[in-house]
Amino acid sequence: MLEIRPHCEHCGKALANTSTEAMICSFECTYCQACATQIFKNVCPSCGGNFEKRPIRPSKMVAKYPTSDKRLHLPKDLTKALQLIEKYGHLKPEER
Repeated sequence: MLEIRPHCEHCGKALANTSTEAMICSFECTYCQACATQIFKNVCPSCGGNFEKRPIRPSKMVAKYPTSDKRLHLPKDLTKALQLIEKYGHLKPEER
């Protein structure tokens, strides 16, 4: 089950469960849409995977399955991120 992390790991922007700007990779690294697309060019700076829009947990399920309140604000080294972008950015996600 997804944690539904509450913030962008890079810039710290709040990403509530209902946010339509939340993007995740297959390891659930969580970024705002601006960081995922503009800074990291759809290449996760942690794993090299791609990003997809994070689903919104239905409000009736949040009480039973709460979202995470753990803040992960770990700004990425942009030099290392650029190396991953150069390595994987030209490849389709299924070819990485």
